[in-house]
Amino acid sequence: MRGAVAAVWLYEGLWCKVLGRAQLEAQVVAKVPRFGPRFGQLFLKALGAIEVVLAAWVISGIHPGACAIAQVTLLVVLNANGLLWARDIIPDPAGMIVKNIAFLVLVWACGAIPGG
Repeated sequence: MRGAVAAVWLYEGLWCKVLGRAQLEAQVVAKVPRFGPRFGQLFLKALGAIEVVLAAWVISGIHPGACAIAQVTLLVVLNANGLLWARDIIPDPAGMIVKNIAFLVLVWACGAIPGG
């Protein structure tokens, strides 16, 4: 279970953001007023690095409850801002929410398992 959650964060962080393989994510960030157009690419790279660190934290099993809280917080903030600023370019906003809720159920299940 930890491997599945970590794989999602690694894919999202490394592939999509650090390596820039998901153009839609750059477009979403660029839509944030006064922030995206100037700092969007830098923000995406930093966010990608944070997501890679999350992947490592998940796989480590250290403080799984705190790790789950960090993941939920990050995903809710990212989704809320995406819907607020770029809903018009997100292909399936409802589907994004449903998929992320399912992912967060898995995150919480991992958070309930003692480390190691």
